[in-house]
Amino acid sequence: MSTVSVIGTGAMGSAIGGVLTNGGATVDYIGNSETASIVAGDIVVLAVPYPAVEGILAQYGDQFAGKIVIDITNPLNFETFDSLTVADGSSATAVIAAELPNSRVLKAFNTTFAATLGSKTVGPVQTTVLIAGDDSDAKSTLAALVQAGGLAAVDAGSLARAHELEALGFLQLTLAASEKIAWTGGFGLVP
Repeated sequence: MSTVSVIGTGAMGSAIGGVLTNGGATVDYIGNSETASIVAGDIVVLAVPYPAVEGILAQYGDQFAGKIVIDITNPLNFETFDSLTVADGSSATAVIAAELPNSRVLKAFNTTFAATLGSKTVGPVQTTVLIAGDDSDAKSTLAALVQAGGLAAVDAGSLARAHELEALGFLQLTLAASEKIAWTGGFGLVP
């Protein structure tokens, strides 16, 4: 059985925790403003805005060694909603992976909204979690939990694909923020 520590108690952290609990994991939550002494999970979910990641890595990064670390962030410039805040061709996940060389870092959940995780659908289509990373065992572990939790999971490729996933997340967020799609909508994959 997997143990998961979700850092962040907002809508996304709660929705992801619910999916993983339904998938058979034991989940604990750490508020992003809390000072927890131990991050107990074998899997750690960074369910916080990207600007909060640096402080979390400074506080807990040494405890992430050997763990699967899931980055759900979209490094969107929330002041302008017109660009990502990482270098062209890079990703938030690549930045995090460079800071955590002893962790198995994945990008996942950034192309879904909390509502679609909860309903398990995007319109008439089953919600799909796209997973990118360089560790196939870590991706398989997460995919199995997601599928057991009632969602579809697709291996989106190597960690380099996090760049494209963040661009897709950026597009989805800007469409929802400009009320062109609902926060209960988004992109779905048809098999």
